[in-house]
Amino acid sequence: MTPARKRQAFRRGHAAELLCLWHLRLRGYRILARRFRVPSGEIDLIARRGRVLAAIEVKARASLATASESVSGSTSPMPGAATFPRSRGRRHQVLRRDRIDFAPRQQTTFDRS
Repeated sequence: MTPARKRQAFRRGHAAELLCLWHLRLRGYRILARRFRVPSGEIDLIARRGRVLAAIEVKARASLATASESVSGSTSPMPGAATFPRSRGRRHQVLRRDRIDFAPRQQTTFDRS
């Protein structure tokens, strides 16, 4: 991948995160962190609504099929999401892993684990 394509993909990913952030805010979530670093990688968004703390992975691809294929369980940084409540002094009843697949001009999908 050329440097120009890498920059374009990086910008597209951050734009998708921003759109998802606003989507979640409009649904009543409070965004607690963006690009939260964990030992196994990075969690795109951490949001809270009520007693639910959601660690959200955002995937932006050309099609929803490739977006849903791009997340594998072994490389996902989600196991590190459990460190967030302790590190920020918050206690929540439910820790949930979500994924938002984003593709231009297509229906966005939401996956809850």
